[in-house]
Amino acid sequence: MAHYFENDQNLKSEWKEHKVRVLNHDYTFITNHGVFSKQGLDFGTRTLLETIPLERIQGKVLDLGCGYGPIGIVLKSLVDVDVDMIDINRRSLHLARMNAEKNHVTVTIFESNGYEHIHDTYDYIITNPPIRVGKKVLYELLFEAKNHLKTNGELWLVVHKDQGAKSLARDLESAYQVEIKNKNKGFYIIQAKVK
Repeated sequence: MAHYFENDQNLKSEWKEHKVRVLNHDYTFITNHGVFSKQGLDFGTRTLLETIPLERIQGKVLDLGCGYGPIGIVLKSLVDVDVDMIDINRRSLHLARMNAEKNHVTVTIFESNGYEHIHDTYDYIITNPPIRVGKKVLYELLFEAKNHLKTNGELWLVVHKDQGAKSLARDLESAYQVEIKNKNKGFYIIQAKVK
């Protein structure tokens, strides 16, 4: 079975266009098979975007595992920040580029397996992380984030309680100052500040 963190060349294509309204702004996103979430803006990502304190977001932002691009595109459209968007899935990257153009934002989008091609440090790393990669890889992505955050940098993520949100938040406390900023229909929005 193909996953959205793999590059499956045999995956059939079915383009879908979704009109969504986030934070009183309208967006159009194109999705496809093999990309999270092909049904359009998922509830977890929406909750994450609606929870992040946009009034204090500044500097440089990394959208880790950007998928078709909603996090980076929405942030760039609303806040004057530099946004890098990365994913391992080439179909995701292609869609993210299309969606950035469609929504008239200028962001930097490139392929990276985790932080493999990351050479900058960021004020914020924001992600709806790929839970299905398994705990080992997931924890590597989240704990390694601190090596790519500036002093006082912040990691923001969304995880559902059924996917281990409580234990993940507890485990992150070994490396970060952790606060659960929102809970909505089982989704936890976690802020992890560099200690």
